[in-house]
Amino acid sequence: MVRGLYTAYTGMKNEQRRLDIISNNLANSATIGYKEENVTSRAFKDVIATKIRDGSVGYVDQPIGTMNLGVKIGETYMDWGQGSLRETGNTYDLAIQGDGFFKVRVTDKQGNDQIMYTRCGTFKCTQDGFIVDADGNHLQGDGGDIQVSTDAKEIAIKEDGSIYADGELVATIDLANFEDYNYLELFGNNLYKAVSGATQIASAAQIEQGYTEQSNVNVISEMVSMINITRAYEAGQKMIQTQDSLLQKSANEIGSLG
Repeated sequence: MVRGLYTAYTGMKNEQRRLDIISNNLANSATIGYKEENVTSRAFKDVIATKIRDGSVGYVDQPIGTMNLGVKIGETYMDWGQGSLRETGNTYDLAIQGDGFFKVRVTDKQGNDQIMYTRCGTFKCTQDGFIVDADGNHLQGDGGDIQVSTDAKEIAIKEDGSIYADGELVATIDLANFEDYNYLELFGNNLYKAVSGATQIASAAQIEQGYTEQSNVNVISEMVSMINITRAYEAGQKMIQTQDSLLQKSANEIGSLG
């Protein structure tokens, strides 16, 4: 019975973690370039139940079967599926069609620069002509920070990332891609950091000017999952109540018989 309490507890804790992930997905369902997270579940390693010095088997220890110790979170992983593209008509709104990431230069509080990666393409042009994201991080091109003329009447960005100001090529957006996205770590607001072991490769994706990539979260699917999780959590609660009632009877009633 005590093991039953522990099994119910692990199930409830697992469902709580799943609910946290789904709640975060729903909260970011309208976030540009957001990739939904998912979580797997796995059983704790089975242990062998054993008869200890039982007379029926010659007073030796003997395995009598296996016993499961409950459930735990397996791993949290990212769904890198393509989000839908929405037309905005804004000059510096960019969307990636295919695999790849924009590279942005992020400066921390100590003044150290680091390259981060994002699918969020809502950029703007500063007074100095630099193309930056909402946090002021500089979009990277083949020559570093991308800067365009503030006097240009027309800025055209082609599918290959080349940027033309009044018909003159000024820079090319440098997209990045990776052999294995498991080596990307979520960092801050919709940014990803390449960790040790990440292998960068060229990206063959296309850039669409005047579009943004929407979140790939399926709101209806997430709501259905949330309902199922709530029911599973309630089942765990009822199991704990039942186990508690059985323990109470064992302590207060069975011990007093005779």
